[in-house]
Amino acid sequence: MTIAIVGGGIAGLCLALNLHRRGIDCRVYERVSQVKELGVGITMLPHAMREFAALGLAEELEAQGIENLESCFYNRFGQLIYKEPRGRYAGYEMPEVGIHRGRLHLTLYNAAGARLGQGRIILDHRCIGFTQDADGVDVHFETGGTTKTVRADALIACEGVNSTVRKQLYPDDQVAFAGINTWRGVTRRKPILTGRSYIRIGSIHTGKIVIYPIVNNVDHQGNQLINWMAEIQGDAFEKNDWNEAGKLEDFYHIYEKWNFDWLDVAALIRDADMILEYPMVDKDPLKQWTYGRVTLAGDAAHPMYPRGSNGSAQGAIDARTLADCLAREPSVPAALKAYEAARLGPTSNVVLTNRSNPPDFINIKVEELVGDKPFDHLDRYITQDELRKMSDDYKKVAGFALPAAS
Repeated sequence: MTIAIVGGGIAGLCLALNLHRRGIDCRVYERVSQVKELGVGITMLPHAMREFAALGLAEELEAQGIENLESCFYNRFGQLIYKEPRGRYAGYEMPEVGIHRGRLHLTLYNAAGARLGQGRIILDHRCIGFTQDADGVDVHFETGGTTKTVRADALIACEGVNSTVRKQLYPDDQVAFAGINTWRGVTRRKPILTGRSYIRIGSIHTGKIVIYPIVNNVDHQGNQLINWMAEIQGDAFEKNDWNEAGKLEDFYHIYEKWNFDWLDVAALIRDADMILEYPMVDKDPLKQWTYGRVTLAGDAAHPMYPRGSNGSAQGAIDARTLADCLAREPSVPAALKAYEAARLGPTSNVVLTNRSNPPDFINIKVEELVGDKPFDHLDRYITQDELRKMSDDYKKVAGFALPAAS
């Protein structure tokens, strides 16, 4: 059995590593001609780290990132709404880790290259479609100015939100945009709060920013590399560009007076090494991923809002589940259907919850109850127990709630 994996991102490489562990041959086809350390920050929740630990990569990834101690929610006036311990500090076996996305990707890429062997990860191959019959799949690529066809027993599409394979299966497929535009950057500065704090400030209605560290002592002068993402819900439904250089003047006015006694948000944004802009989009959940010997995984299957740090975790769980099904089931079509049955429902729930009740719904709810103004005593509006329940409810849907004490 040979599996063709289209897309060498997090989900595709996790799938390749999981298949290799089970003795299943695979090839990964990636459209770029060179893999580089690109991007900004990403948070790996305990259930993501559990998947990486099973691949023998948790210690290496933890050493490259920063273990989060706490998650903190503030209003846009710098007042603390709620905070809770995270990862090991909350009782999980695995940590919660903030890391540069490029470092995570390169770690997976290098591990897959070393374990799978030469010629198993093939660059400069852009998938342009597929055909299949009862015995296999022909995957069509564009490479080096020409076209090429590869035969495999199964095709797994892991090439992200703009998946060519998904588009062939669903020609009318479109991203869903609800008017939220985002800007993302990294800034070198002294540690904020504990130096291991994941911070959400404000709401998407009046301006929100998520802040967390991803590299310690980045310049050997005690500064951290701080990842931040600014979000705002607009009245107009015009999407900004994908991963283009962001313009400070497009969003800075929202945050220019956000200067608290514990953080100058405006300076954090002004001093950024780089700023990227992109729309916050997802896609409506599908009723079916699998067609014969072809299926979807990761963002190709269930693109979700980047809220709750859950996209990479769900892609890694897809990879392990699919590899288990291929190793266990009597045929490839049966394995792909079993995988779909296990993963389509849970990931659809995460997609819909990220739209309506994401972790930062705590900020939105408090803003609604208090009004867009500072508060004197938050307990007059909502209790800490009620806020904790909102946080715990998201963890249950996302699949990383701690088991209830017996």
